[in-house]
Amino acid sequence: MNPIVRVTGVSKEFLSGRDGSRVQALDGIDLSIGRGEFVAVVGPSGCGKSTLLSLIAGFAAPSAGTIEFDSRPVTGPGPERGVMFQEYALFPWRTVEGNVEFGPYARGVDAATRRARARSLIELVGLSGFEKRFPHELSGGMRQRCALARMLANEPALWLMDEPLAAVDLQTRIILQDELLRLWGDGHAAAAGGTGKVNRPTVLFVTHGIDEAVLLADRVLVLARRPGRIKEVVTIDLPRPRAAQRNTPAMARLIEHVWSLIRDEAVQAISEESG
Repeated sequence: MNPIVRVTGVSKEFLSGRDGSRVQALDGIDLSIGRGEFVAVVGPSGCGKSTLLSLIAGFAAPSAGTIEFDSRPVTGPGPERGVMFQEYALFPWRTVEGNVEFGPYARGVDAATRRARARSLIELVGLSGFEKRFPHELSGGMRQRCALARMLANEPALWLMDEPLAAVDLQTRIILQDELLRLWGDGHAAAAGGTGKVNRPTVLFVTHGIDEAVLLADRVLVLARRPGRIKEVVTIDLPRPRAAQRNTPAMARLIEHVWSLIRDEAVQAISEESG
């Protein structure tokens, strides 16, 4: 089966806003993501995690190499690739319902259809009763639920998630992790007696949380520090549903392995930033 995302020989350079010098964020990235796969990306600060996601989203173009989605070159953003950020990115002048409706509205979907879709998603993410609230009236966790519903409104085949749970407290983060797995379809394969992956969305999830990456993902992509290169791809061979795997010895071993790949470079990155 052809991968839904194919990244071949991708490098990315930026011009430094400080002195105009060239900064290489990524170097020679080769990556394939299968349909219905959940892939997490971790690495030390400044390794190019968010840059890689931005390139796949089509917000920027690689300096070298190619990126394909569903066997077609990525030349810009598209509704089939939904993006969710750490900062919520909600429109403050729109209600919960208005934010969730925005994507279909921008695509010209009729009012009745987009409203029905928004109401269904608002219920799905547990925000029923808050349809007319504005973002400033919501807690951080509720804002992220709204942002998730807004991303889902376009029914994207690929979820591109850039540290979407980093801004919430630990308890809310755990709850939202479980909700994210539920919405993605974690555990459905076991019930169906098959892989179930083709019917799931595909997810690329950037995070600083190694425990979060191991809990959620089928594979964890570990990037080396700048210029970002793939250091190792770790297969997470834990059974699903994953919520039951929290704090198990098998999960702890995988977390320790991923951390061992990052530890020294993370310390060096922090030292350079503080210097």
